[in-house]
Amino acid sequence: MEDTSEEILQKQRDILYAKTIPERFQIGAEAIDFGRSLVISNIRSNNPCISEIDLKIEILKRYYGNFFKPVELEKIIQSILSMYRSLENNSFEHDDSSELYEHHRFEVDKGQATLRIDKYLSDRIGHVSRTKIQSAAQAGNILVDNCPVKSNYKVKPLEIISVVLPFPPRETEIIPQNIPVNIIYEDNDIIVVNKGAGMIVHPGYGNDNGTLVNALYWHLKDNPLFESGEIRAGLVHRLDKDTTGLMVVAKTEYALNHLAKQFFERAAGRRYIALIWGTFDIGSGTITGHIGRNLKDRRIMAVFPDGSYGKAAVTHYTVLEKLGYVSLLECKLETGRTHQIRAHLAYIRHPVFNDQVYGGSQIIKGTTFSKYKQFVDNCFKILPRQALHAKTISFIHPVTKKLMNFDSELPSDMQQVIDKWRNYITGRKNVFI
Repeated sequence: MEDTSEEILQKQRDILYAKTIPERFQIGAEAIDFGRSLVISNIRSNNPCISEIDLKIEILKRYYGNFFKPVELEKIIQSILSMYRSLENNSFEHDDSSELYEHHRFEVDKGQATLRIDKYLSDRIGHVSRTKIQSAAQAGNILVDNCPVKSNYKVKPLEIISVVLPFPPRETEIIPQNIPVNIIYEDNDIIVVNKGAGMIVHPGYGNDNGTLVNALYWHLKDNPLFESGEIRAGLVHRLDKDTTGLMVVAKTEYALNHLAKQFFERAAGRRYIALIWGTFDIGSGTITGHIGRNLKDRRIMAVFPDGSYGKAAVTHYTVLEKLGYVSLLECKLETGRTHQIRAHLAYIRHPVFNDQVYGGSQIIKGTTFSKYKQFVDNCFKILPRQALHAKTISFIHPVTKKLMNFDSELPSDMQQVIDKWRNYITGRKNVFI
């Protein structure tokens, strides 16, 4: 019978303790290099992502004779997992309110000695500094048995610790660029922008400049948060390149942690407007189904209604207007998965109008007349992207604690296409009665 990972660790622990510190650092470097090659190999394949548990066990088995003390081993594994999530998250384009925070949960060992919680967490979360953890505590993001605690709190055996942190930083050289940004609100703590079509939110694979973050580094060049080289500075959520609408960005570490917690707890409200193919017999509804990367094409997302893969996702929609062969919807996200609105609507066979990834760039509903085809093609030319706009956003201000509500107008290209559909059905009322 093959040993479990815990048995392997127990058997080989003494071997490592006999090694010198330089040798142990070398082993750690080799483990991280191995993790990197394993991650990249997996991401480049068309297979589903290896789970984090499987990755941990694989690392343990690979280093059968080279293990660390539990805390040291956890730091190495967390470093690899951080890289795993980072590579997995940035190898492909993200959109539709993919959120930029992470959640950790720990149960304190029954033999744990008295220790400050910031020290306890920094020992267990390899990529986060003690200062970052203290900022999270200040924002109320560290809970012990569901109660917020300060950074000097002393952990006790068997307590349950929950912590929400901004996404692990990825530092690189960010070039500040004087790119126009539509800022609709700004104070000392936050900035709310109305992102235009064609703008990527932050640098990533193949997109080193021209992003919203490059523009913010210019606009906020005297702000310490935007001097670090962090590619996601101030971000707690994002929109994809061709989805327009409102985003909130933090200007301080405290605001970043406070907003991250709101997005994690679904306390921040966002409503989207989507023009979609087809009509509904009901005025509102809910779409449920796990969302994960398509098992054949990892560049796109798929819905797994049986929950066999991906993460749970819930999208609520309300029909605002029926426009013949298309409809105008308001969508509210209960969860924040990559491509959630687009994937869910495609799953129920109502893809977003002109969504080239999820089948909306074809004529799904309507007639076979050439004039109709020409009409739709003209709409596609006016709106050469998916018809999706993040219209409203609401959240509690990190410092004043006041409810902040922001609304935005539909972008002109989307409004023009909606007006064209209204005019189209006006002359054909008898057809759409």
